[in-house]
Amino acid sequence: MANTFLASLAGALLFSSAAAFAADAPAPANFADAIYFSGDILTMAGQEPSYAEALAVQDGRIAFVGSKDEAMKLRGDATTLIDLKGHTLLPGFIDTHGHMVYFGKNMIDADLFGTPDIAELISRMKAQVDKTPDGAWVVGFGYLARSLKEGRHPTVEELDQVSAGRPVMVVDSSGHLGAGNSALFKLLGLSAATPDPEGGNFMRKAGSSELAGPMEETALFAVRAKRPPFTGQLADRAVTGAVELWASYGQTTAMECGLGLGDDDIDIVKNAIDKNLLKIDLYICAKDTIANKAIETGRAVAAEYAAAHTDDATARQDLIAAEGTTAPGDTARKLLQLRPDLDKRYINRVRLGGVKFWLDGSTDTAWFTQPYSNNPPGKTGSYSGFQQIPDEVLHEAFDQFWTSGIQINMHMNGDAAVEQALRAIEKAVAKYGMRDHRPVFVHGTYMRPDQIERARTYGAIPSYLMSSIVSGGAGAMFLWGGERGNRVMAANTLESKGMPFTYSHDAPVTPKPWILPLVDAGVNRTTAQGQVIGEKERVSPYVALKAVTAYAAYQIKEEKTKGTLEEGKLADMVILAQNPLKVDPKTIKDIKVLETIKEGATVFTRE
Repeated sequence: MANTFLASLAGALLFSSAAAFAADAPAPANFADAIYFSGDILTMAGQEPSYAEALAVQDGRIAFVGSKDEAMKLRGDATTLIDLKGHTLLPGFIDTHGHMVYFGKNMIDADLFGTPDIAELISRMKAQVDKTPDGAWVVGFGYLARSLKEGRHPTVEELDQVSAGRPVMVVDSSGHLGAGNSALFKLLGLSAATPDPEGGNFMRKAGSSELAGPMEETALFAVRAKRPPFTGQLADRAVTGAVELWASYGQTTAMECGLGLGDDDIDIVKNAIDKNLLKIDLYICAKDTIANKAIETGRAVAAEYAAAHTDDATARQDLIAAEGTTAPGDTARKLLQLRPDLDKRYINRVRLGGVKFWLDGSTDTAWFTQPYSNNPPGKTGSYSGFQQIPDEVLHEAFDQFWTSGIQINMHMNGDAAVEQALRAIEKAVAKYGMRDHRPVFVHGTYMRPDQIERARTYGAIPSYLMSSIVSGGAGAMFLWGGERGNRVMAANTLESKGMPFTYSHDAPVTPKPWILPLVDAGVNRTTAQGQVIGEKERVSPYVALKAVTAYAAYQIKEEKTKGTLEEGKLADMVILAQNPLKVDPKTIKDIKVLETIKEGATVFTRE
C-alpha cells in the first residue's frame, strides 16, 4: 500500500490529468461546519443563472446546495450560521493567466505605472535606489513607452542618471520591452559585439552598433533571467505578499504562467512548498526553456513528500536514493497538506500543470500575416511584428507533451502566431490522434474566423486579457486598424459556437490581479477614452462570470472540483457586496470583494 501511495504522489507534478484526484470523497458527517443563507447564492452551474437559498460546507467541501429548510437539517451545535445579509456568494475566481511569483517580486520594485514622461520615470527610479539592498539590481516596472511624452523607451544614458555604478533595469507594462543602464550591460558582458537573439533585439545607437539601452522580447527575457536571486525573507515576501493580493480580489486559485522568467523562480516555489506559505492554490506553467528542469524538480519534490509520509522505511530509503533527493532527516521534516478533494496533483497547494511558449509579443510586436496599419515607434517600412520561436521547437514540444497531462500554453496576439500554433496542433493530431489536451491560446487576441473553427475542432481554449480593451484598446485600433481591432477577443462568437474561453488579467501586465474589471470589460468593451471596441463581441454578465469560474476551471482541468457551487466540490467561494447580474453593467468593476473562502476557511476579509 505504501508503494502505491509513493508511486501516485511521485508522478503528481508530471503526468496530471482530470482523473488524478479521487472523485468519490468521504461522505459528509451528519452536521455542517457552516451554512450560508439570506443572500444571492449564484451557483454558476448551467447555461442560465441559477440560485440556491442556502449552502452548507463540511470538511472543506460543499455538502449541500438548495433550500434553506433542507440545509438547516445539517445544523449541529458546532455549525456556524452565516447570514449573507443580502450579499452575493459565488464560486471562487480562478486566475487563468497571471504571473503570481513574478508579480510578488515586482511588488518589491519601483511602480512605474502611469509615468507621464522620462523625467518622472528617472525620479521614481532614483527613489528606488535607497530602497534596494546592496548587491541587488534597481528595477522598475509598468511604464508604457508610447504613453510617455517622448514616445520612446529611456536610453542607457538616461538610466545612468539613476545610478552609474549599480545595475538598473526598467520593464514596460507588457513585460516584453524594457531598457538597461551601462552598469547592467557591463555586468552581463553585453556590448556592441553582442548579437541579437532570435525573436528579439538590443536596440543600437544611430549609425552604430553600440547598445542604446532598450531591449525587446527574447533579449529582455535573457537579461531579466540573470537578476540576482530572492532568498530568505525576500523569497517568503514574494509569495505571501502576492497571495494576499490575489485573495483580496476573490481568487482561490492563482497562476504563475511563466515560471523561469527569473533564474530563482523554481527555488522560490520550492521555498513556498516547504514552508507551506500558500493559502490558495497555485497552478504553474513552466517557461519553455526550463520545462524539463521544472518537471525533474517536480518529480523530486513529489518524491520527497511521498517519502516523508510513508511508514515503510525501506521504501523511503530506496526512493531517496533513486531520486537523489534530500537526506532522510530532511525528508522527514516535510509536511504534506492533505486536500479535501484528494487531488494528488497538488503538493502543498502547488501544481505543475503546463508549459508556456511565447510565439509573438505584445501590441507593438504581435505577429500578423498582414502589415500593421500604423507602425509602432521606431519601426519603418512594411512591419508585421515578428516570430519568436521556430516551428520545429513548437513541434518538438507537442511531440513531448501532447499525449501527457502537461498542457501547452502558447502566448499569441497576432493571427500569424495563431497559425503557427494551429499547424503544430494539426501535426500532433496527425501523428498521435486527438487528445483531451485543451491547449491554451494565451490572449489569442486576433483570430480569423477560419482559425476559430480550427481551434474549436482541436479543443483549444483562448484566455483573453480583457482589461487590455480598457487600457490598450485605442492603441491596438491605431496600430492594427479597425477591421482587426473590432474582432479582437471574439468572446461572443465563441459563446455562440459553444466554445469555452476565459478572461485573465496577466498581472503584472495589468497593474493589479483584479477579476471583476475583467468581467466588466467583457460586458462593456469600452476603452478608457469611451470608445467601444468590437461591440458585437460583448457578452452578458453571466457569460462573463463563467469565464472566470466554470470555464476557468475547465481550462485548467479542474472542473470536477472547482468553478461552480455544487455538492461535492471544494468550498472555494467569494462573497461580493453586490450581484454582478443585478447592477448597472458599467459598475461591475466597482463591486467590492468582501470575503474570500478557500476550502471553507476565510483567507481574506475586507474590513
